[in-house]
Amino acid sequence: MALTAALRVFYTAMAAAFLPFLHPDPALIHSNALTENLPAPHGLHYALLGIWERFDTLWYLRIAAHGYDLPAGVIFYPLYPAAIRGVSWSMPAMAAALLVSTVAAFFFFWGLLRLASELSEVGRLRMLLLVCVWPTSFVLFAGYAESLTLALVVWAIAFGREARWETATACGLLAGSARPSGVLVIIPLAVMALRSRQARSLLVALTPLGLLGYWGWLRWSGRISVVEAYRLYQGMTMVPPWRGFGEALRLIVTEHDALLAIKLGLVIMVAVISLRREVRIEDKAFALAVILQMLMYTGRPLLGAPRYLLMVYPAFLVFGTYAERWNGKRLGFCLSALGFLNLAWMWAFLSWSLVL
Repeated sequence: MALTAALRVFYTAMAAAFLPFLHPDPALIHSNALTENLPAPHGLHYALLGIWERFDTLWYLRIAAHGYDLPAGVIFYPLYPAAIRGVSWSMPAMAAALLVSTVAAFFFFWGLLRLASELSEVGRLRMLLLVCVWPTSFVLFAGYAESLTLALVVWAIAFGREARWETATACGLLAGSARPSGVLVIIPLAVMALRSRQARSLLVALTPLGLLGYWGWLRWSGRISVVEAYRLYQGMTMVPPWRGFGEALRLIVTEHDALLAIKLGLVIMVAVISLRREVRIEDKAFALAVILQMLMYTGRPLLGAPRYLLMVYPAFLVFGTYAERWNGKRLGFCLSALGFLNLAWMWAFLSWSLVL
């Protein structure tokens, strides 16, 4: 709780401190959707709230206020905007979005500590610090659905390990209605359920209903499908993972895309770490599924990859075992390097120059 509160204050202060030095190109701003009614970039209200109105956040605020009135909005799943709408009766919508994300970040951190019970107190703390400085981890405290999805996923796993199948299923079902990757929690839950051989564990088969229910509602209401919306409005087409990987390599080699190279390097590192021998089989399967899903789109390869990697909790559990043995200098170097990349990504995000 203390770490969550400190990070909320830190990111709010950093965004306000960045404000005088941000001079985004108007062409960059207006190349994005829903930017016609952005708040004026001055004053205390903007420094604290308006500065976070960027990219996907604009869509979540729109959906919270007006529902799915625009076809492009269907790629943003309903749980987070519903939470914003539920909280915004007592505060501005942007404040509600940040509050929901912050509370969810607390539960995400708490759930990670539950999953890392095999680590010492030092290892658990260091693992959590590595999560907090991971490149793009600032998004946990922005108007994005990441922290809500991650909290639901790690608690679904934690409850599954304790054979609390009803609660695990509820968390997994909600995770699938928060982000499409949330439904992948069915994989570790199914493995744990089969291993338990308990009749009650069959409940986890209901986990995909969160995602399938949303897709079914889109079809029933005559709206465009999520896959088609990605193709039409994001320029992204679903392909086999090896094609997505090949396109990323091609762009790195032919166009010398340094940012894409960093993203691919992070993906490969997390994949290798997650598949180590000591990682549980259900955790390996989940990590592999998340990574393969990231590679299943062509057109804008690995878009958002660093923040999607935050979901690969098995890698951070392994990082914790490494960090447990590091001396102060090595730990400080890793935290500083990752933290620098995180703040650089935050700067680019606030400058409208980088889509997460």
